[in-house]
Amino acid sequence: MRGDGDGWALGPDGDRRWGVHGAAGLLLRAPLPDGTPAVLLQHRAAWSHQGGTWALPGGARDSHESTVDAAVREAHEETGIDIAAVSVRAERVTSGATGGWTYTTVIADTRTPLGTTPNGESTELRWVAEADVETMPLHAGFAEAWPALRTRSVRMLLDTANVLGASGPTGWWRDRPGATSVLLADLAKVLPRTVDLPGGVFGWVARLEAVLEGHARDAAVDDARIPVHTADGSGDDELARLASSTATAVDPAVTVVVTADRGLRERLPQHTVALSPSTVLGWL
Repeated sequence: MRGDGDGWALGPDGDRRWGVHGAAGLLLRAPLPDGTPAVLLQHRAAWSHQGGTWALPGGARDSHESTVDAAVREAHEETGIDIAAVSVRAERVTSGATGGWTYTTVIADTRTPLGTTPNGESTELRWVAEADVETMPLHAGFAEAWPALRTRSVRMLLDTANVLGASGPTGWWRDRPGATSVLLADLAKVLPRTVDLPGGVFGWVARLEAVLEGHARDAAVDDARIPVHTADGSGDDELARLASSTATAVDPAVTVVVTADRGLRERLPQHTVALSPSTVLGWL
């Protein structure tokens, strides 16, 4: 059914933009077998605007829709993806025009590359490794927005005891190994994922490295997404050491430590990003 958003929005200077109420597209990521992210791209039909280029599935937003609803609906119509498998992470206004017209990119993840069925607006749909996106002939608007949308690989270190303490009055201290095992198993289930980092940078978290100290070292953890470091002494010492390590860090600029411990935060290298426990607890 044709919505009330289909049509051209005319700006004061006479420029035309598709979508009477603006437009939105879905940037959907999924992990490849090696854990790195892929993005679902649409090869635009030759008859469409900038036909023959690659871009995100998307289109006009109807007046009653949020940008998220519009992006997911359009992506479903154009690709046939199972929208129940899509988890929205963030949204960004990536284009605008005089008069108030905007294009919003909705960022989302799915656990595995979904099957697709193209409609008449596509000549092909393809899951493209994120590292290869910029090598393709991209739609001009998407090409301009892509540098701010792509992810950077993140090494995330978890101050496990601090996060457990922030989880509320659950009695975790009575059974630290058991409570630790449950927390880490729950976190493994929500990885990998796109994360919105300070400064408007997007990161890709494929693994979460947990530092365990004291009795928590007896926790049962057997998941490749949650590698464990056991501290012989202070967990803070081990976290500071790992954050400072250049031998194993993916990129010191995107090493993240999850902790609310002010003293530990002050010990971290200059470019380390510190996130509060509520960040990861909010994933659950």
